[in-house]
Amino acid sequence: MFAKWGSLAYRRRWVVLIATVVLAVAGGVWGLGVFDKLSQGGYDAPSSESARANQVAQEAFGRQGGDVVVVYDTVDPAQLQKVSTQLAGLPTDAVLQVQPPFPSPEAGKSLVSITLRGADSNTHVKQYEQIVDRLHVDGLSEQVGGLVPTQKAINDMSASDLTKAEAVSLPIVLVLLVIIFGGLVAASLPVVVGGLAIMGSLGVLHAISLGAEVNSFAVNVASLLGLGMAIDYGLFMVGRFREELAAGRGTADAVRRTVMSAGRTVVFSATLLVIALSGLLLFPHGFLKSLSYGGMSAVAIAALVSLTLLPALLGILGHRVDKLAMPWRKGRGAPSERGWRKLAGRVMKRPVLFVVPIVAVLLALGAPFLGVKFGEVSEKVLPEGNSVRVAAETINEDFAGLATGGFKIVVTGDPSPADVQAFLTEVGDVPGVGETRIAAEPKNGVWLLNAGLEHDQLSDESKQALRDVRALAPPGSSEVLVGGSTAMVSDSLEAIKDKLPWMVLLLVGATFVLMFLAFGSILLPIKAVVVSALSLSATFGVLVWVFQDGHGASLLNVTPAPLESGIVVLMAAMVFGLSTDYEVFLLSRMVEARGRGASTEEAVTAGLAKTGRVITAAALLLIVVTGAFAFSQITMMRFVGVGMILALALDATVVRMLLVPAVLKLLGDAAWWAPGPLRRIQERMAIHEGAPAEEQKVPARV
Repeated sequence: MFAKWGSLAYRRRWVVLIATVVLAVAGGVWGLGVFDKLSQGGYDAPSSESARANQVAQEAFGRQGGDVVVVYDTVDPAQLQKVSTQLAGLPTDAVLQVQPPFPSPEAGKSLVSITLRGADSNTHVKQYEQIVDRLHVDGLSEQVGGLVPTQKAINDMSASDLTKAEAVSLPIVLVLLVIIFGGLVAASLPVVVGGLAIMGSLGVLHAISLGAEVNSFAVNVASLLGLGMAIDYGLFMVGRFREELAAGRGTADAVRRTVMSAGRTVVFSATLLVIALSGLLLFPHGFLKSLSYGGMSAVAIAALVSLTLLPALLGILGHRVDKLAMPWRKGRGAPSERGWRKLAGRVMKRPVLFVVPIVAVLLALGAPFLGVKFGEVSEKVLPEGNSVRVAAETINEDFAGLATGGFKIVVTGDPSPADVQAFLTEVGDVPGVGETRIAAEPKNGVWLLNAGLEHDQLSDESKQALRDVRALAPPGSSEVLVGGSTAMVSDSLEAIKDKLPWMVLLLVGATFVLMFLAFGSILLPIKAVVVSALSLSATFGVLVWVFQDGHGASLLNVTPAPLESGIVVLMAAMVFGLSTDYEVFLLSRMVEARGRGASTEEAVTAGLAKTGRVITAAALLLIVVTGAFAFSQITMMRFVGVGMILALALDATVVRMLLVPAVLKLLGDAAWWAPGPLRRIQERMAIHEGAPAEEQKVPARV
């Protein structure tokens, strides 16, 4: 199939080229509309108890709490009257309710809470933009915070950081590609593929946003993976094409062989990564589903463009792919493999001396992850000094009683006032619970109660208090629903814990099946999963040590805080998928050599020699693309950027270049073994990168 497509792409190269470019550009132009539809919601589990509590309370009492909170630097009654008069003139199509100013004499400030009229986060942001310039009162200074301003600040910074990341990374990537390929023409091809992949993924996200909520970080993920994977795939494809030309083959044959070998491996790699990202769809959180949409569309389109545009371009260019060569490239043949062969020999000479220390170090690096704590997306993801974050800190310090922490308890079933009061007393007696009160007069048999907390809302004491309150017997025959920030985070984590085993099963199962079909071995997929898990644990251990425990946090200008669980799950899917990605490219050449009769040592040496330089270059390029996000103003994107740098650096060097060859040497010929019936199935469905059928030699008997 791949050989036929390679031949067709060459024969119809101009049609394929024009069609791909037109579709990608058109999708990108139309996809720009997605930026008006992005949200900042989706972090809670929709069917959880906390979500139901919020829904019941909203249906009974209307929307509770302020979407926008303004702190004015006065407690003077005359000035506060001036504030009330000013805010009373806010447009009623945007504002549902404005609470009277609440003064804090000790702080010398007053707080005003504004509830917006919209029903979703997109509408709230637009309504906030309508009123933000009308919140200023002459003669007073104000600080504007709250949920909606925080969402808008994150959204704006996210879009700005994305533009900066691409502006910084693309020129660096182009320079590196010129160094790697030694010519401008060859170097430009992966960048072109990357740009078109981003355009296409924006179009897909816009289409998805018409029927589902798309979080703003989905665009960042699509950009990161779309550009990174397209460049990686382009690197493998162009590299293989030049290798075929250097072997003396004509352009048509080189294109066909490139698609049937490197192209087939690209499809396999992209399939594994898409499956890994599809695991996020198992979770109920809209945030994770959005990230899955962005990641899957970007990777799939990167692979699609690599299999359409690149073969067509390579067919048009032919030997001109080496035009505009750099001085150090002219007159030189293929890069030397001597260094990689020497490294392979050294590793396999003493494999135990490499395996034991590397595994020990990876386990030690992963140890801090055992103490991981999870939190929520708050103003702390914004940089210190940001006006919205400063406003939130002022509210927490000067208006602690009005902060969003604590439990929101909804009691349904029309219980008697005496029963509700008795239940409220029981809640107040729970260790860790502070002041309790009835928040509103009952409506339609629904009561709303508030309970403060004596500790931080995400502390172990507060989480235990949540469990204890939920364990209390409800008043009479009523139903009790406990919501609030602590409950929302706890319920979100429980939902993730419930689905996480299924995601792990999907990743491991898909990896095992696809890698068995690719390589015909039982042990190779098992080794790949174990090695990827080691790399993943080491990455997360370092991230916890820095972003949660605070070691070196000042160097990155981040505030230590519990990790957002959704970002951790995203990182797990991406890092596992990319780890398997490099494993596929490395093992594909080993299996190709093995199929030509090479021994295990010869196959490992050949695989490392053929792919070592390419994998290292691909990892370096992806580090530049993803590493640009390490300079983001948003802590979550900085977490992703730093995490990807760590994961790629570890995986493409220590793990793939040292640990994998050493493990294969220890496994010996057993590494390639599979039961006879399974082997026959694999031979019929083989998807590994190999020589054309008419030239392929009989595989060595193991």
